[in-house]
Amino acid sequence: MPANRRGRHLARAAAAGALALVMTATACTGAGQIEEGVPADLDVAPGVTDDSVVIGAHHPLTGPAAPGYLSISRGASAVFDYVNEQGGVNGREIDYRAEDDAYDPSMTIDVTRELVIRDEIFAMMGGLGTPTHSGVIDYLNDEGVPDIFPSSGALAWNNTEVHPLTYGWQADYTKEAKVQGEYIAEHFPGQSVGYLYQNDDVGVDSQAGLDQYLEDEVVARQHYESEVTDLSAQIAELDRAGADVVVCSCIPAFTAMGMLEASRIGFDPQWMVSSIGGDTATLQGLLQEFTSDTPAEGTPADAFLEDTLVTTYLPRVEDPEDEWAQFFIDVYEEYGGEDQITNTHIFGMSQAVMFAQALKSAGPDLTRQALVDALENEEWRGPGHVPFASSDGDHGGHEGVFVVQHQSDGTQDWVQEARVTDREDGPIEQVEGFDRATPEELEFHD
Repeated sequence: MPANRRGRHLARAAAAGALALVMTATACTGAGQIEEGVPADLDVAPGVTDDSVVIGAHHPLTGPAAPGYLSISRGASAVFDYVNEQGGVNGREIDYRAEDDAYDPSMTIDVTRELVIRDEIFAMMGGLGTPTHSGVIDYLNDEGVPDIFPSSGALAWNNTEVHPLTYGWQADYTKEAKVQGEYIAEHFPGQSVGYLYQNDDVGVDSQAGLDQYLEDEVVARQHYESEVTDLSAQIAELDRAGADVVVCSCIPAFTAMGMLEASRIGFDPQWMVSSIGGDTATLQGLLQEFTSDTPAEGTPADAFLEDTLVTTYLPRVEDPEDEWAQFFIDVYEEYGGEDQITNTHIFGMSQAVMFAQALKSAGPDLTRQALVDALENEEWRGPGHVPFASSDGDHGGHEGVFVVQHQSDGTQDWVQEARVTDREDGPIEQVEGFDRATPEELEFHD
C-alpha cells in the first residue's frame, strides 16, 4: 500500500532531518557519493529486493498547492497498485512512498533526506514543484539517486552536464509558452495581452517563450507568491492596463482565484492557461469551493471557465474516446480513492505508467545504472500526445502541447493539434507520424 495511505506522520521530520545532516557527510549504504568530487556509484540497488522496489516522492499533501496537486500522488498510487496486481514489474512490486512537503522548500529538503537515508529509495519519481524540487536536485544527483520525472516544467531538469541523473517529464514552461504565444498572435492579432505568473522559474521561463511572439502586445506583467492567497491587486492592474487576453502561468488554486477575482470586478478577458493550472476538472471543484459563502455561491463553475483556452500534452478525462483516458478512468475507479478522477490524477497516472515502462525495460537484474540505461534508450510511445525525449544529452520530456477550449456545458473542443518546439528560438512544428501505443500494447507490467 502506498505510503500516503499508511498514515506517515511528519512529526518525525525534524529528527530525521537532523539525522540526515549528520549522515550526508559520509553518505549511506549504496546511496551515492562517498567523498566530495568522486562520482556516485550507480551499480547499486538500494531499496531493491527480490520481490519489491522502493521509490519515493515529495508532494504537497497539505498546504497551498494541495487543492490542485494532491491528486497527482493519488493517481500514481492507483497505477502502481494496478501494476502490482498484475504481478509487478519483472517480479517486483513497486513500493511507492509519497511524503508531504506542504510545497515548502525547507520541508522538501527534510523529507527527501529522510527518503534517501531512512527509506533507502531506489529512485525519486515525480518530485513536485519548481521552488521545492530545485532545493533537492543537487543532493539527489550527488547521492546517485535517479531523479525521474520531476512534476514541474522548469528548464533546470534538462541540464545533463550539471544534473545527469535528472530526467524531465512535463513539457517545459518555455516550449509550452511558445506554443501559447504563437496561438494568441494568430488568433487574437493586435489585442492587448497581460501575464499572470508564479514568481519563480515558472514565470521566468514562461515569459521567455511568450515574449518571442507577444512582447509588443504586453500591457501588464503581474506575479504572485504562492504563500499569498490574494490576487486582487494583480487582477485590478491587468484590468486597468486593458488586457484583452490574460495568460495564466499559475498553479490551479491561483488560476481559480484569478478567475473569481476578475469576475467579481467585472473584468472579462480571454484566459489562456498553461498545463500546470489548466486542469478544468480540478478547477471546477476549486471554483465551487472558493465561491461557498460568497455572493457567487451557486454560480456554475463552467460559467467562469467558458471559452478558457488550455495547453496540455496528456489524455483528458473530457475525451472518453481516448483509449488512455478510458484506461485511467477504469483503473482509478478500481484502485483509486472516492474522489472523482481529474486530469491532475491522469498526470500522476501517466508518470507512473512511464516509470513502470522504464523499470520493465531495465530488466530483472535491477541497478540504478540499468534504470538510467533504460531511460536513455527507451522508445516512448504513450500515453502522451507528443514525442518524449530522455536520450543522452536531452532529458527534456514531452516536447510540446496541443490546445483545447472549455465550453459552458463542460465539454472541450480540441482547437489546435499538437505542436513541438525547442526551448530556444527554434520553429514551432506540427507533430507528424507520432504513433501512440495503446494500454494493451505498452509493456509496463508483468
